[in-house]
Amino acid sequence: MSMHPVVPKPGRDAPQPTPGKPAPGAGRDIRTLLILALAVLLVIVGTLTLAVVRSGPPLGAGVPAQPAVPAAPVAAAPASLRDNVDKILQESDEYRIGLALADVSGGAELTFGDESTFTAASTAKILTAAAYYHLVELGQASLDDPMGDYDAAFQLKAMVNDSNNDSWLLLMDAVGYPQLTAYAASLGVTYDPEQNLLTAADMALILKKLYAGELLDKDHTDQLLGYMQDTNNEDLIPAGSRSGVDVHHKYGEISGELHDAALLSYRGSTFALVIYTENPAGVPDDGQADVIRDLTKAVEDALFPVGLTGK
Repeated sequence: MSMHPVVPKPGRDAPQPTPGKPAPGAGRDIRTLLILALAVLLVIVGTLTLAVVRSGPPLGAGVPAQPAVPAAPVAAAPASLRDNVDKILQESDEYRIGLALADVSGGAELTFGDESTFTAASTAKILTAAAYYHLVELGQASLDDPMGDYDAAFQLKAMVNDSNNDSWLLLMDAVGYPQLTAYAASLGVTYDPEQNLLTAADMALILKKLYAGELLDKDHTDQLLGYMQDTNNEDLIPAGSRSGVDVHHKYGEISGELHDAALLSYRGSTFALVIYTENPAGVPDDGQADVIRDLTKAVEDALFPVGLTGK
């Protein structure tokens, strides 16, 4: 059936409309159109309502609650963090301590204690590794290149995961000392391999850029981060970290200096945490390791509250 009413065509047998008056039956036709349009609209509304009801959960069904975590990574640490860190630093004033904290996903960067340079020791091996991988990506080196008794791939893992100093020397020679200095400068870091000095903030910046994928492609980033887990020394930041937080790190030790530089990740939030400590007496001290673990706990308590981690 046609949706439109049949209207006689004007002609000799059809009455002509009088100017200013509606044609005979026009009101009835309009009402018919309105009724049909309303009926169609009701059918459409009913169909949509039924579809929504069918797509929703059955009555009485529980809707899973969303995890109690921030919608976005924390961009700034709470004020309590500074109080707790300052307290630990004051109680450990026999050491020179520098701490830097950088949010990988946000812009927050905090420093505590001594902001001057330390002998970076083996934490700087991450910079050397990144510089060599960079040459590989430029096509100027290869992981298969012979290096010592093995190849470059072997030496990279030995340098980072086992903290092998012979591997470090081989890789620095392969990169070139001037080139390593230039690479660091491209990251915004002043570094001389002969002196091996970095601030905690310098190291935090390197880790932040590494994790964010600003230094290397995904495969090389993942490989390097993999070497930074289950290393030959898990007694510093990893030992102070709570269960459930992923830790990628590189420790360093020389004379009276003991350091750790780590990435702490939990459910989308990742922070670079670098703790440099120096015993002015120039000899190792077990208290330095205790301070590193205590500072790690204070940082995690502020950034990853127990209510969020469920631990």
